[in-house]
Amino acid sequence: MPALSLRINLDPEGRIGPGKIDLLENIAAFGSISAAARGMGMSYKRAWDLVEEMNRIFGKPLVAARTGGKRGGGAELTPAGLAVVSRFRAIERAAGSAAAQHIEALQAEIDAA
Repeated sequence: MPALSLRINLDPEGRIGPGKIDLLENIAAFGSISAAARGMGMSYKRAWDLVEEMNRIFGKPLVAARTGGKRGGGAELTPAGLAVVSRFRAIERAAGSAAAQHIEALQAEIDAA
């Protein structure tokens, strides 16, 4: 089945898409950049670089470190990070709804072959 994949260009050198949003959602779920990275099969450095890129693009932190001793540290999404995830998912749903009949037509073309 054809599927819509959305990427949004935000500046000449930065964009967000499902991968970065999944990373933010995993950071929120696991409370840690390293755990989110592990869960996605990527290195901590790659995850950290993506977080830094998103912070630069939006001009504010999307992820904040939590301080703490043993097992008390970690990371969480800032209000801006939560808003970015929410807005991206809303845009994704709206685009999917708008494209649904066209995606179904593409599938019909595939099925007819």
